[in-house]
Amino acid sequence: MLTRGETVGPHNTETARRKAYTALSTKTPILLLSRNARSNPDSQNLATLPELLLLSGGVPLWHNDQVIGSFGVAGGGSPQNDDFIAKSGAIIDAQITTH
Repeated sequence: MLTRGETVGPHNTETARRKAYTALSTKTPILLLSRNARSNPDSQNLATLPELLLLSGGVPLWHNDQVIGSFGVAGGGSPQNDDFIAKSGAIIDAQITTH
């Protein structure tokens, strides 16, 4: 599913998709992934892969220790806001987390 607010630039649609893809394919929240990539020379090349986007705002969705999807958020005003908004997608009653 994709949705975009009226005041959010159209480039954020592709950014959010790539954030969701990155979180899903790496099974890692992007904020953590980007920090690890920056501090570890062996991981720095992750930023050069065409579809991966190491901008905060993507998180995998977990259920019963399995990744079942992801959220990608762009246009929230800052990387921290994008990350917070993505993490708020957890559905605790259904045991779906963004850990």
